[in-house]
Amino acid sequence: MTDKIFVYGTGTMGRGIAQCAAQAGFEVYFCNDVFPEEIEPNIEMIKNGLNKRVKKGKMTAEEVNSIIDRIIPAKNIETISNADFVIETIIEDVKIKQEAFKKLEKLSKDDVVLASNTTSCSITEISSVLENPDRVVGFHFFNPAYIMKLVEIMPGLYTRDDIIKQAKDFALKLGKDPVVTKREAPAGVTSRILAGLLNEAVWVLHEGIASVEDIDKAIVLGCNHKIGPLALIDLIGVDIHLAKTKMLYNKTGDARYRPCYFLDQMVTAGYLGKKTGKGFYDYSGEKPIPMKF
Repeated sequence: MTDKIFVYGTGTMGRGIAQCAAQAGFEVYFCNDVFPEEIEPNIEMIKNGLNKRVKKGKMTAEEVNSIIDRIIPAKNIETISNADFVIETIIEDVKIKQEAFKKLEKLSKDDVVLASNTTSCSITEISSVLENPDRVVGFHFFNPAYIMKLVEIMPGLYTRDDIIKQAKDFALKLGKDPVVTKREAPAGVTSRILAGLLNEAVWVLHEGIASVEDIDKAIVLGCNHKIGPLALIDLIGVDIHLAKTKMLYNKTGDARYRPCYFLDQMVTAGYLGKKTGKGFYDYSGEKPIPMKF
């Protein structure tokens, strides 16, 4: 029975996944053993977001307190020994993930699923350094994790069928509607298809064909999307989108994924999107304002 979840990583996705699991009634060990000082501020961000729902009458203060009480700050990775399901959400670097998974495998219970939220790193490559690589599976949430219904499950070459089933069952318990890929591929299904659209939107902007505002308006009104591609990159993170697009281009050689070098300039300037206050939009005011490039 899956009752206790171990979320390894306290960034945007880790925070969202911890909230998602806690809202679904699970006890969550929210771990960052590298930068433990980041745990409490991220829990406070979750609480602040939930309190906004209280003010709108969509949630009670008691419900918020109950959710926050289920998120346990874990400064020590050894707390993984209590977990029934593990989700890694750290930096998208395969070498760093391999070292992390060595620790996760060693300290977790033998029958526990070791899931990675990655889309840009190979599950097979991550798990290849483990004694039991068949426990590892891709388990990718979409931002914000506590709202978006999709979880994309991607097995590696080693992943056992029962691990895939456990991952799918857990996704359903979270209230998600999972998609399971038939095999491993760079960026999976959603991120791969989306990368082409987002990349082309940046090229259209860079070539001076249309403004930030009009590019997003065209896709929202013309394609019935809820959010424009440039606003979506801001939500994902310009740096994250650039890393994923570079990975796809390097692994496939497909020109559709050749990233616009303007993205490198934005990352250098610190224009990483909503998380830094500026990206394709300026978020310093009450409403986002399209940047003039």
